[in-house]
Amino acid sequence: MADKDYYSILGVNRNASEREIKQAYRRLARKYHPDVNPGDKSAEARFKEINQAYEVLSDKEKRLQYDQFGDQWQYAEQFAKAGGQRTPFWDFSQGSDGTTFRFGQGDLDSILGDLLQGFGARTARQRVYPQRGQDMEHPVEVTLEEAYHGTKRIISLAGGERLEVKIPPGVKNGSRVRIADKGMPGYGGVRGDLYLLVSVKPHPLFERRGDDLHVEVAVPLTVAVLGGEVQVPTLKGKLALKIPPETQNGYAFRLTGQGMPHIGNSSRGNLLAKVKVILPTNLSPQEKELFKQLGRLRPS
Repeated sequence: MADKDYYSILGVNRNASEREIKQAYRRLARKYHPDVNPGDKSAEARFKEINQAYEVLSDKEKRLQYDQFGDQWQYAEQFAKAGGQRTPFWDFSQGSDGTTFRFGQGDLDSILGDLLQGFGARTARQRVYPQRGQDMEHPVEVTLEEAYHGTKRIISLAGGERLEVKIPPGVKNGSRVRIADKGMPGYGGVRGDLYLLVSVKPHPLFERRGDDLHVEVAVPLTVAVLGGEVQVPTLKGKLALKIPPETQNGYAFRLTGQGMPHIGNSSRGNLLAKVKVILPTNLSPQEKELFKQLGRLRPS
């Protein structure tokens, strides 16, 4: 999403509050969700842009980084280490073996230093010791469904190497998944490690809080008053939920073990299903008369 304005994508100004950003996301996500626009590739692309914009602007730290560094916000830590300046790069697009070489200013300084050292005494070369390779970080974005079930990704490493990595069930925003010995090569030593930096896309139905999921459930007025059964969406499919008579609007039912998996063990969070009572519309004359009778029986 280089050169794209996350604020413009969500239709909010740069001073928008967290609530305004969340409201804008929910409105746009419902409009462009693939389930609402089946087969519409442009709507699907727009939905992805909306998710990417919200993933950054809804996170205080990421939003600060984005406001400072724009589309290069993911490299904020590297900029800070370099003195707060964006690092210039030299791109030698095609090497003799078909690979692509990219050097930052720090890399170039190191290379020049090695060359200059090479013109000195031989003892300089004798002081080179084996060094472990640097660790690398690679951002990975997953859906809430993928975070629930676990998933795999094919990522490209330096030198054109392609690697299949597993992302375990239960990951959340900010999770770091370690892939041993897949970082930068060392100087006579072992390779560093690769860390997958996981971000989870927001979901139009479920709100995640820790390992618990929250969802609104539409309940017809007659069911809320007299009792009955409704279908509750989960990440594994729909469940039948019994509604007791006289259930109040806003009441939340706890479905134990229907939330997100805990990383590293078999336990799960819970699903909180919040009742949203739906009032009837387009009443017939007979239905209106029945409500009038109820009003006379139960005056306010």
